[in-house]
Amino acid sequence: MDKILLVEDDASLGYLLTEYLKMKGFHLQWMDNGLKALELLTKENFDLIILDVMMPEMDGFTLAQKINDLYPNIPFIFLSARSLKIDVLKGFALGAIDYLKKPIDEEELVVRIKTLLARMNRDSDKSVSNTIKIGLYTFDPQLQKLFFKDDEISLTTRESELLLYLYKHKNELAPHKEILTSIWGESDYFNRKSLNVFVSHLRKYLSRDKNISIDNIHNKGFLFKVEA
Repeated sequence: MDKILLVEDDASLGYLLTEYLKMKGFHLQWMDNGLKALELLTKENFDLIILDVMMPEMDGFTLAQKINDLYPNIPFIFLSARSLKIDVLKGFALGAIDYLKKPIDEEELVVRIKTLLARMNRDSDKSVSNTIKIGLYTFDPQLQKLFFKDDEISLTTRESELLLYLYKHKNELAPHKEILTSIWGESDYFNRKSLNVFVSHLRKYLSRDKNISIDNIHNKGFLFKVEA
């Protein structure tokens, strides 16, 4: 059974989502603030975390950054009333695999969660069991880590998915729409902006090998070049 951590300070919504998701077969634990959530993460493992943004003591963006630092292999999504473009882009920049806006229909939330978990499980099954050599780097898609000599870079779930996709299509044009549909599940304005953010992250991580580049082909897609 998939384990989900819900971090939501609204008592009514927290209770409603907890009971509804449990009824739909999920093993769910609900914490009403970020500090409690961090404490729980030291004791239990989760397959997915659902975060509110506006919370007392520690807001969802701060919590997301700490999750990235401490538990980079745990995917998370935002469920928030903050729906301005700047908030959505910040959420994706922090590594969220989705950003859902309140109020959301409970049935839609279940469909979204099932789709995300199924895609992550499918990608995990298809992941290369051994490490991958990318120029001077070594990439482990299962551990979501990138190695350069003695240095280790922990990738978020989305960064790892994107790097694996680009690697599988190296030295050929990867159209924006195909990347977004394969990884995000849909191609829209916000996901396109999020894709650009994650490509910037990967460029930074891979910058120590001058024979690796991710070129932006205007209005078409990205070209992941790895020269021998």
